[in-house]
Amino acid sequence: MTYKEINRDSLVWMYKTMVTIRRFEEQSRREADAGKLRGMHSSVGQEAVPTGISAHLNQDDYVLGTHRSHHHCIAKGLDLNEMMAELLGKATGTGKGKGGTMHIADIDKGMLGANGVVGSNIPVATGVALTSKVRNTGQVSVVFFGDGASSQGVLHESMNLAGIWKLPVIFVCENNRYAESTPFEYSVSGGSVANRADGYGIPGVTVDGQSVLDMFEVGKEAVSRARSGEGPTLIEAHTYRYFGHFGADDPLGYRSEDEQNFYMERD
Repeated sequence: MTYKEINRDSLVWMYKTMVTIRRFEEQSRREADAGKLRGMHSSVGQEAVPTGISAHLNQDDYVLGTHRSHHHCIAKGLDLNEMMAELLGKATGTGKGKGGTMHIADIDKGMLGANGVVGSNIPVATGVALTSKVRNTGQVSVVFFGDGASSQGVLHESMNLAGIWKLPVIFVCENNRYAESTPFEYSVSGGSVANRADGYGIPGVTVDGQSVLDMFEVGKEAVSRARSGEGPTLIEAHTYRYFGHFGADDPLGYRSEDEQNFYMERD
């Protein structure tokens, strides 16, 4: 990919954001290992995806996440202390300790919520985008989901509606190659999530999700398109989670050590 000029402030912000995500996740794993929190899904390895896109978002733009959403929240600017408090079940958390790791939200920051139900936030993000269009606010809605969720019917219904009405929504598939333990090659017909955009008359883009610079360029175009009234974009970001689906999951039960090493070397 040919990079257009990226200013120093953006580069520093992206680097700082990715390092912050990594450090937060490492601490979260330590807390989980100590038995202080449950249900954690680590986003280590996937830091670049929301960071490159969020570099173009305003505070009043909207982000909706998944069960694996710490990186989405941090990239959108949520308070780290409030996030950790939520993970630990404290009243000072983003949801007063009642939502936990899979249900972090902060409406004031535009983070409308992570969600433990696979694919459930996709139609919500589409509805949020419709609200923005009707009110003519210029706000953009971004929804993240995994390759497993890409085969849920709600994605296709939402892309169809968003395409018809040219809604300011960006569908971002974080393709980390495994839906829990099911390989992407087995579960996604046609071998590509991005190609499915053709059926709805919207752009479908495949990008190296381990490169924050590539994510920055693709995000810039998608956000600009949405904000200017041209409609949605489907982004398939090829990334990798370095650890298991959840804390106790051993990924070497369904993928090879050589594969893991290949992606970790690209970190």
